[in-house]
Amino acid sequence: MLLDRGAELAVARGALRAATEGRSSLLLVAGPLGIGRSALLRELSERVDPKTVHVLRANAAAGERDFAFGVVRQLFDSVLTTASGPARERWFAGAGAARQVLDDGADTLDETILRDLRSLLAEVSATAPLLVLVDDLQWADAWSLRWLAHIGLRLEGLRMLLVCTLRDGDPGAGDPLVEEVAAASAHVLRPAPLSLAATGELVREHLGRPADKEFVRACHETSRGNPLFLLSGLSELFMTGCRPLARNAHLARSPRSARLRDRITSCLLMQPQPVRDAAAGLAIAAPDGQQDCRLVGRLAGLDDVGLATALRALHRLGLLAEADRWRFAHPAVREAVECSLSSAELQRRHEAAAAILYEYGRPAEEVAAHLMEVPTSKHSWSVPVLRSAADAASHRGAPELAARYLQRALLDAVEQDRTRARLLVELAAAEGSFDSSAAERHIAQALPLLPTARDRATAALRLSPCVTAHLNPARIDLFRRAAEDLGGPDAQEGAGLEEARRLEARLRYAGLCDDAQLKDAVARLRALEPTGLVRSRGGRELLAVLLYASALGADGEAAEVARQARGILEWEPATAPGHGSVVHLVLLTLVGADSIQAAEPWLNAARQSAGRDGGSLGAVPHAQRELFQLALGRLPQAREGAQRVVDLDGAVSEERHCLYAAVLAALTLSARDAQSGRRMTTEEPGQLLGPVPAALLSLLQISQQARAGDAAAALDTAMHCGRQLECAGWRNPVLFPWRPWAISLSHRLGDHHIARALAAEEYSRAREWGAPVAIGRALRLQALTEGAGASVDLLREAVETLRRSVNELELFKAVRDLGQTLGSGAEADRLLREAGELAKSCGVPWVPAVVARMASARTAAAVLTRAERRVAALAVSGLTNREIATELQVSARAVEKHLTNSYRKLGVSGRRQLAAVLHDTHAHASC
Repeated sequence: MLLDRGAELAVARGALRAATEGRSSLLLVAGPLGIGRSALLRELSERVDPKTVHVLRANAAAGERDFAFGVVRQLFDSVLTTASGPARERWFAGAGAARQVLDDGADTLDETILRDLRSLLAEVSATAPLLVLVDDLQWADAWSLRWLAHIGLRLEGLRMLLVCTLRDGDPGAGDPLVEEVAAASAHVLRPAPLSLAATGELVREHLGRPADKEFVRACHETSRGNPLFLLSGLSELFMTGCRPLARNAHLARSPRSARLRDRITSCLLMQPQPVRDAAAGLAIAAPDGQQDCRLVGRLAGLDDVGLATALRALHRLGLLAEADRWRFAHPAVREAVECSLSSAELQRRHEAAAAILYEYGRPAEEVAAHLMEVPTSKHSWSVPVLRSAADAASHRGAPELAARYLQRALLDAVEQDRTRARLLVELAAAEGSFDSSAAERHIAQALPLLPTARDRATAALRLSPCVTAHLNPARIDLFRRAAEDLGGPDAQEGAGLEEARRLEARLRYAGLCDDAQLKDAVARLRALEPTGLVRSRGGRELLAVLLYASALGADGEAAEVARQARGILEWEPATAPGHGSVVHLVLLTLVGADSIQAAEPWLNAARQSAGRDGGSLGAVPHAQRELFQLALGRLPQAREGAQRVVDLDGAVSEERHCLYAAVLAALTLSARDAQSGRRMTTEEPGQLLGPVPAALLSLLQISQQARAGDAAAALDTAMHCGRQLECAGWRNPVLFPWRPWAISLSHRLGDHHIARALAAEEYSRAREWGAPVAIGRALRLQALTEGAGASVDLLREAVETLRRSVNELELFKAVRDLGQTLGSGAEADRLLREAGELAKSCGVPWVPAVVARMASARTAAAVLTRAERRVAALAVSGLTNREIATELQVSARAVEKHLTNSYRKLGVSGRRQLAAVLHDTHAHASC
């Protein structure tokens, strides 16, 4: 299918009709590589009737230019081989010289041969008009060109249309004989690039279905309407099974056709050396089409005039997009240029380009791009340039590219000296985000090359840019060796003290899973003076880890730990919230001390700083703020923010992963958020970094099992998690709420002795730690396990204690329970109204089976007497009325009366609805 060539075909058909009538002419079809000249000749030959028109066709070839009369013999062979013997004899009568040329060949050309060959044409055209087609005139042999030029001036009486094609820009097009033939043409036809509509038709034909507009546009823009470029690309897309959809437009913009590349390479190899040099200079020096012409000229070894001439030739060939733009017409052109150069030549040109760019003072990454193509460089400046390029890549968030620059720099830094050590350290820092094992290996290689212990300590610290980074055994060993080499913080005075503190912080953080190391960290905290520590980065890192250890173990006084943590925030800059690893530990410490409100000014300052810098908050600062909202009991804000953390794109950093896990796990425990729980449990525990997320992830199973109705399994899980946490020394009742669940589940299962023992233990731990939220919750849970008389006093104390806490959710639970326990009266009504307001403020998402009755002070716990509650609990556990009477040593009639009263008070019709209400009551009272 030949598209967008109607005008050219109409001119040719008109010329052929005129030739039939005796008005012979010559047409020239000219254009760049791939524009479709040969396809037009094929279309002309296929549209004529061979019974009425003789078609003589010849295809010139560059490799046959020394073959005398090669084109002439092709032309006549196409008609003589089909002619009968008498016809051949009649045509050759009086044309002996022509017979000799065509049968035996000749390497000389004289007037007799020219005359006899024209006479032969006249004899043939007497029987029928002639359509003579010569493809690639620029490659025709000199003998044939001389004859074509002779014929072009003597067409009268021949009844012939001669059509020749000529490739623009080819060296052969400047041959005087070619120009003489071209000058004799009546018309020069120049096929235009294909239209967008024609491109769409070809896409549909080759890929078998109509294409999306965006896909067609991509094909058209990439090929620039050149049929060769377009069809080569479509052939490759068809072979890969690509569908012409909008989402695949990027594939159409980056075609990889080996056949097209080879075709262009052949074209380039036939060009003069200056043209090839200009193409090579352009391919190497101007990858984006915006390079300085001085650089291209110097690489090509051409002056301004020679370069302009060569570029015009490339444009006429169709290899440059535009005459005044330094951009190739198709991606395959650059590949073809590189393929036309040997490996050694390509490397030589890249090294020359690097030297010229360095001389011009171009950015390091521009110079480094060429150095990357050379195995090693002889220039002394190559290593500094590659280091600068790596630094630029790191700053724009491309660590893998930075690592490649540094790996290349190592090839030039052959000496085992400090320069090589610095390269290894910088390489490890770049690899830390995507290949931690390689980073550790390169730091280990660098350490022996560094002259001082401080240098070695600084190098080791590059492995972990934040104190909360995951530390595997190999990395811990590196830190330990560096710390021993440095001598430890106590042995340092001035120089090296900062590195010693940072190393100690990482080693202390790595040991937080061990009870003995946790206790040692707390002892270390008590021996230090925090006022001096907060003034340096290393001191803040160490103090943050030690305070975090104190919070994990609830070892110390919560108020004092919170005061020291607030001191860190006063010194920690809020300009880079995405990398606030120290703040991450401080936030968790303040949560564990029930003093999270102290962090709000810092978080607000960090958000404002990000806004002034024009940046956007990443996952870490989002998670920090949502942890803050969660500790305040603001569930809707916490849930919304946690979802933003999940939805953020990009690679999940170690720090984000840790805090993200803590936020979602704590959110699930506090709000009974099943969706968040499922999302968290899909993570592999081994991938979660830091002790808090790992522990909280295990605790999530308690919530899921209880929600599924398996209270016994949930209790076993809670006790097992509790034992693990106790063995690790993680005893903070705020951060690890396993006892509240165990107390509630034991009470629900009727094991009141265990419930009371756990409640007493929880209260003791809370009192020792001193966090109001832990004390208030422990008092509320004690009230759950005590009798009605004692529970009121405990709940009153819980409410008063929790009014000093910032956690409105825990206050809501205590106020709710006190109002329910009081049952009726003005105080109960006031408390239940307050509970309703707190529930609305906190955004409690639970099924409102109990909350809906708060306004009228009628809940399952409030409206039922103690006897009715006991009977109802046994009834929903599956006992019959007679079994309940035996258990309570009362009559069956009394059991029936208590159940009837319970149904009436709660507005339910049977045991199933009664079980739902009691389940919500117990669940909400304990969570």
